Amino acid sequence: MLRYALRRLLGAVPTLFLVIVLAFLLVHAAPGGPFDDQRVLPAEIEANIAAAYHLDEPLVVQFLRYVGGVLRGDFGPSFSYRDYTVSELIGRSFPISLQLGALAMLLAAIVGVGTGIVAALRQNSPLDKVVMGFAMTGISIPVFVIAPLLVLLFAVKLQWLPASWTGSQGASRLLLPVISLALPQIAYVARLTRASLIDVLSSDFIRTARAQGLGTTSIIRYHALKPAMLPVLSYLGPAVAAVLTGSVVVEEIFGIPGLGQLFVRGSLNRDYTLVLGVVVFYASLIVLFNLVVDLLYGVIDPRIRQR
Repeated sequence: MLRYALRRLLGAVPTLFLVIVLAFLLVHAAPGGPFDDQRVLPAEIEANIAAAYHLDEPLVVQFLRYVGGVLRGDFGPSFSYRDYTVSELIGRSFPISLQLGALAMLLAAIVGVGTGIVAALRQNSPLDKVVMGFAMTGISIPVFVIAPLLVLLFAVKLQWLPASWTGSQGASRLLLPVISLALPQIAYVARLTRASLIDVLSSDFIRTARAQGLGTTSIIRYHALKPAMLPVLSYLGPAVAAVLTGSVVVEEIFGIPGLGQLFVRGSLNRDYTLVLGVVVFYASLIVLFNLVVDLLYGVIDPRIRQR
């Protein structure tokens, strides 16, 4: 198992390096600079600022300097947030996105897997059609439509929940953002669970289990659920990383000071190091969760470890 994990980890290193290269080149290829919105400064002061942030060095030297900092866990200083490093900003914003994302994925896993199992066991029944209809609706409607509709209904019309993160306290301010993040994931997980479970239930070993007199609950719990979860795990890897880092749209709509909002602010301010830091952090999470998914694959199906 350790050898299998090391192979997967070593395979992720080139991917992460390529992400850093592409992100660095794209950010520096964008027009403008981090200090273009400031008032016009004398040439000597501009040169001193560029030298202080190493912006006067060749691009290759800047890249090597940046990679060296990343290897030490240092994403550099922020150009727009004075007296803050990018690592400090990410450390301040990530716990908020982590809280929202963890709750959203927990809700998506419980509701999505549960409804997918019910739909698979009632295949082609009215209940199955209703569940899949809601799932298609959740997939088809984008988050930037779902979130304002939830705000309009529960915050403006019914006045049950706060409309924004600012000025509200307690769990009530979490409900609308969490539901907005979770609804699309519930739809995907439910469809994947249903399709995978239907396929597993038609397998020979399931028919053998039924012939031996096992009940439906025992078959689902001990025989069908584990192999049926493999496609769901494949989806949950990048989905968990995306949700844990927060949705840019959801965080902007509800005014949540998470990673998504931090990325938007950095992009608008042309804050090179902040944008790069968030991108690299996000890519690292994707690599990490894909590695976890690969390891879980190996636990669920030992044959995968032999490949």
